[in-house]
Amino acid sequence: MGKKLYVGNLPFSATEDSLKEAFLQFGTVESVSIITDRDTGQSKGFGFLELSTKEEASGAIAKMNGSEMDGRTLKVSEAQAKVPRDGSGPGRGNIGSYRR
Repeated sequence: MGKKLYVGNLPFSATEDSLKEAFLQFGTVESVSIITDRDTGQSKGFGFLELSTKEEASGAIAKMNGSEMDGRTLKVSEAQAKVPRDGSGPGRGNIGSYRR
């Protein structure tokens, strides 16, 4: 299994293909995902990609963090594990407790 990277401060013009192209120089890009707004489909300005080895990922972080893409300075780091949400709070199915 490879290493998953977080890529932040993406230009809104970036596509999954352009992001993959930018990272191909470091090795095999296993997967790419740009996070979009559920309602509008607009990019949220960050995404994730996975390279096939830890060495490729380390090289990509070293070279791409602080580099520029379409006028924006990228923030590239190792992706953190997803934190599970408890599902409570407003808008999470617990609306009844706020009614009077």
